[in-house]
Amino acid sequence: MILIGKPYVSDFLTKTIKENNFQLVATKEAKELISDDSLNWISEITANNIIKENPNQLIYSNSENNISWVENNLGATKRPKQIQVFKNKIKLRELLKDVYPKYFFKGVKYEELDSLSVHDLPFPFIIKPAIGFFSLGVHKVDEPSEWNEVLTKIKTDIEHIKGFYPAEVLDTNYFIIEECIKGEEYAIDCYYNTKGEAVILNIMHHIFSSGKDVSDRVYSTSKEIITSNLNTIQNLVNIIGEKVDLKNFPIHIEVRIDSKGTIIPIEVNPMRFGGWCTTGDLSWYAFGINSYEYFLYGKKPNWEEIFKEKEAKKYSLILLDNNSGIKDTDIASFDYDKLLSDFENPLVLRKINIGEYPIFGFIFTETSEGNEAELKSILTSNLRKYIVKK
Repeated sequence: MILIGKPYVSDFLTKTIKENNFQLVATKEAKELISDDSLNWISEITANNIIKENPNQLIYSNSENNISWVENNLGATKRPKQIQVFKNKIKLRELLKDVYPKYFFKGVKYEELDSLSVHDLPFPFIIKPAIGFFSLGVHKVDEPSEWNEVLTKIKTDIEHIKGFYPAEVLDTNYFIIEECIKGEEYAIDCYYNTKGEAVILNIMHHIFSSGKDVSDRVYSTSKEIITSNLNTIQNLVNIIGEKVDLKNFPIHIEVRIDSKGTIIPIEVNPMRFGGWCTTGDLSWYAFGINSYEYFLYGKKPNWEEIFKEKEAKKYSLILLDNNSGIKDTDIASFDYDKLLSDFENPLVLRKINIGEYPIFGFIFTETSEGNEAELKSILTSNLRKYIVKK
């Protein structure tokens, strides 16, 4: 069963639903995003009845906008409570406190930030909404002298981003302050099967331009990235699954792994893979893995077979967020052709209306070994070279 919600559904996911005749719940948002009447649409009442008869029914959601639907319709199942453990970063830290007893975190109400005594906090630290999405409202504070500037940025962020997503997805009433996790950052798509076994479908290296960078600009995957981190990540997702008793449940996890191999989760996103149909689709273009089919059919990747022809390629997801400093209202257009010409082998381009969401779109790329300069270039770009002002 599939739940489709805003802001976006990809052609690839829609095609997957059609080719497999997957049940698609006919919610208002789903009908607004997909106009194909030939799909296997089922009413919300029918979906509810199916789940009542089988609480372990497989459900994939492309968007966290569907969380309210789950809470309103699946109260008799474990899913609403499982979702809340993951969506609220404070609850997630409390869940894993026995695994990471020395890890510092603190929940703070937004209205208490002005009176917060930061000198009592361990530096450096990260502050972000307790319920958040897409690195929105995330800031790193290296020393006390930076706090007032960061606080001003947080207030500006809230004014800019409020209204883009429902409270279940992005809620700026509570923030979490936590210690900076050292090491390289990775994003993982996986699911828990009917037996509760964790099946990893993709591992992506989240690349940053500097120590201050908290953006989601570039995620890359490859044979080397997956094979060198698979065992370490498998151990963590096993622990998470056992603690929350996850079965028939997809998740998207972000973690950091330090030079000693110590792994600490940053966040866990429930019932989906990467937002905006990103990482779930990338696994297909990179490795021929249809993550949606793998979850709904209970399939496991045969990595040895998959990597036979993927020796020297890196596959990347690039988020074209507006970091130009140019207001959305002052932008006439974006030169996508010029953007594509800067990449060796662009695979997919997805354009987004900057007037509706604060991004220009996404591109998936294939990069040969030795040509990583194109990824470093887009990572540090303010995108002004592609923007046409009014």
